[in-house]
Amino acid sequence: MAGHSKWHNIQRRKNAQDAKKGKIFMRHAKAIYTAAKQAGGDPETNPALRLAVDKAKADNMPNDNIDRAIKKATGTLDGASYEEITYEGYGPGGTAIIVHVLTDNRNRTAAEVRHAFTKNNGNLGESGCVSFMFDRKGYIVIIDEERLIDEDELTLAAIEAGADDIETSEGVYEIYTIPEQLHDVTSHLRENGYTIEEAEITLIPQTFSQLTESDEEKMLQLIGMLEASEDVQDIHHNMERS
Repeated sequence: MAGHSKWHNIQRRKNAQDAKKGKIFMRHAKAIYTAAKQAGGDPETNPALRLAVDKAKADNMPNDNIDRAIKKATGTLDGASYEEITYEGYGPGGTAIIVHVLTDNRNRTAAEVRHAFTKNNGNLGESGCVSFMFDRKGYIVIIDEERLIDEDELTLAAIEAGADDIETSEGVYEIYTIPEQLHDVTSHLRENGYTIEEAEITLIPQTFSQLTESDEEKMLQLIGMLEASEDVQDIHHNMERS
């Protein structure tokens, strides 16, 4: 994982999303709905729901919105029925891309995703065509802008809790776990006084693709078009930013 910083790679996307709170809340609502639908509406017994709620609260999503999404999923309120779909394909320069969506209209979403790929020199592929290039990992971010954290102490706390790896760069600590250990490591770090900026189960590329300037520009345009869709929940790729 050396040389990889998922946190820095997603900052442009997160900054752009901050100006679109409505879409952000809709995405969180869908994620909460799906998690509650699959394993119940109690965050204490449903780790996936707990993570979805934590991420929604981190983006200042109102509690009423969160409760409404859970109630829809558990049948207390009427609402749309969503399904999860994963698209895989290749972007400019042969980059591997995985797109997770949550939609109530499969045809609409498929058309939007396909259009984004086609318009930016990409191609959708068959299921499994690039997923083997990624590892599923628990991912935790801790920010230390004032450089107050003792790196050795944090590393020890993370490893004791079951973390696999920890990377540090410019006051940003990125901690990796197996998916099943994400909740335990996150809880342990919080109990030890650390503030968690982000905690999620994600996909980490095994290798990275370096692109030409023109291909990188096209790739960023492709990502931008995908992000503009309210149905798109996550985008994973192996582009190495210049």
